[in-house]
Amino acid sequence: MDRAPINSSYKVVVVEDEADIADVIVYNLEKEGYEVISSGRGDEGLNIIRREVPDLVILDLMLPGIDGLSACQQLKTDELTRDIPIIIVSAKVEDSDIVIGLGLGADDYIPKPFNTRELVARVKVALRKVGPVRQKDDDYRMVFDELVVDSERHEVTVSGNNLKLTVTEFRLLQQLAANPGRAFTREQLISRALGEGVAIVDRNIDVHIVSLRRKLGSAADMIETVRGIGYKFSPN
Repeated sequence: MDRAPINSSYKVVVVEDEADIADVIVYNLEKEGYEVISSGRGDEGLNIIRREVPDLVILDLMLPGIDGLSACQQLKTDELTRDIPIIIVSAKVEDSDIVIGLGLGADDYIPKPFNTRELVARVKVALRKVGPVRQKDDDYRMVFDELVVDSERHEVTVSGNNLKLTVTEFRLLQQLAANPGRAFTREQLISRALGEGVAIVDRNIDVHIVSLRRKLGSAADMIETVRGIGYKFSPN
């Protein structure tokens, strides 16, 4: 896929119950231009991650509600969140703790106390695995072989033929195509693609997807149904 980005921002969720440490992490990541959401509880953090589907998670181990290892395990066994990189930041520094954390699927393990510059550097390394930054919806032109989504012109073409999409269909395709391979729930598509407060029932999204696929023709298979979750965009 080719992109012509203007502005960009990775989304990071920080789950850390020590407020001073959380504040330091959030401050330094926001200074780098990242969008950051924080939580002091493991159960609340899990809900936020499932709702927001961020690009990266920074996770403490000793958390109220649910501990970090259990949260990590749940995230890595959930199709919706399993590909999100996780960096564990913990005061538990025994080799066995590190081995367990990495064995559950965490991408990195940083012992406390940590150097904020090192943390930011390792966040950047982890985000390189994510791929290109998720761009603002109206700032780029996306090309997937025969399918072109031009947000500036509000146009979609397949093999050079201009498609007549409704505003809802265009926004749904735009959101999915901007995050290839990432599964979205119907609720997330309503919130992210259409905006909060839109009077659309979850299942009505299915009707819009059916219509969108029909109009996409030979490119229809790029929108995949993820059983039990919702939809994702798979250009390959």
